Amino acid sequence: MVNHKSIAAFARACEYMPGGVNSPVRAFGGVDLKPLFIAGAKGSRVFDIDGNEYIDYVGSWGPMILGHTHPAVVAAIEKATAQGTSFGAPTLAETELASRIVRAFGSMEKLRLLSSGTEAVMTAIRLARAYTGRDMIVKMAGCYHGHSDSLLVVAGSGLAERGTAASLGVPEALAGLTVVVPYNDLEMLGQVFVRQPGDIAAVLVEPVAANMGVVPPEPGYLEGLRRLCDENGALLIFDEVISGFRVAFGGAQERYGVPADLTCLGKIVGGGLPLAVCGGRAEIMDLLAPLGHVYQAGTLSGNPLATAAANTTLETLEADGGSERVYAQLESTAADLEAGLTRAAADAGVPITINRVGSIMSCFFAGKPVRNFADVRATDVAAFKRFFARMLEGGVYLAPSAYEAMFVSLAHTKDDIEQTVEAARESFRGL
Repeated sequence: MVNHKSIAAFARACEYMPGGVNSPVRAFGGVDLKPLFIAGAKGSRVFDIDGNEYIDYVGSWGPMILGHTHPAVVAAIEKATAQGTSFGAPTLAETELASRIVRAFGSMEKLRLLSSGTEAVMTAIRLARAYTGRDMIVKMAGCYHGHSDSLLVVAGSGLAERGTAASLGVPEALAGLTVVVPYNDLEMLGQVFVRQPGDIAAVLVEPVAANMGVVPPEPGYLEGLRRLCDENGALLIFDEVISGFRVAFGGAQERYGVPADLTCLGKIVGGGLPLAVCGGRAEIMDLLAPLGHVYQAGTLSGNPLATAAANTTLETLEADGGSERVYAQLESTAADLEAGLTRAAADAGVPITINRVGSIMSCFFAGKPVRNFADVRATDVAAFKRFFARMLEGGVYLAPSAYEAMFVSLAHTKDDIEQTVEAARESFRGL
């Protein structure tokens, strides 16, 4: 693989942008390499500026469930562009999209369109605090919910203690309003409610953790979160920015049958363009201005290009036999990839653990189950770095971090899976 142009482009980018990128993980620091600069993409493939072609399992970090440059989505964006790129005023497409999402997520009665997942979660927290009259938030170690101040926290002196700032610029007083507990640990969460009765406004969680790699909820975990929140007067916020429309058309709430009070969506819901959602029960959502006194606004919220892409993507996921057929195909393709990677690692004598929920998965270099962030951090990251580099040489583009997910799309073919497994077989050898 020749990447001279990417190396030169990165050096130039570093002159003008911090770290040469506009989002940290893109810098490839997690794999000790220089980043690829992408020139284009189509279907299951991406192409860098050096002319190299890769089977893509990043998928723009999740949104490209239909594959890149899907003809219907491109046509919808082009049609919308001809009418104007931004109005800062209501459009019919916004209402159409809102109605589609409300139909898909039974826990949502009303919603607000926004531009990013960070913005959606920030809005959900503000609503939860206003609705309950409480200030404290509980989040799970390893779950990422965007870069707002309340959520850039790590566990304090011990898990289930008030958090401490994980970034410069975050006031410790604000970080202290967030409690961090382990994912998949109901007992620890129960202790928080006992120790701080009447203080917790909301429990915030990725129902399928996917920002520390994929970590599924254990049986009864989501039901337990729902019960503890109900018993203690707290709201349950599901961050389905990744799992929404990915693990099922109605997200993790459909797959596991557990409703949230507030839901945050992004990624797929924007069809590859910047769009996000905060939605939930009407009595909570109606606290937002202009009806209520919880303020939130955005010039580009409900942007006409984004709503065109979003409506077309969701319509496509439901078309031609309904979402059952679509998600069965995603499940089958992802299962074939999981099985192939498992066999290839076993043949090479490399211990791995694959966590998969629907069309998202992670390959951890570990010989035991991975069920929380402590388990993730105990995996062999050095082995992943070597594996990543070899897979890239073999024409397979994985997320450049041991703590991220692989995304399978409807564009991935049987040949793609076979080529990926063969590249993995070669990559596992000698690890």
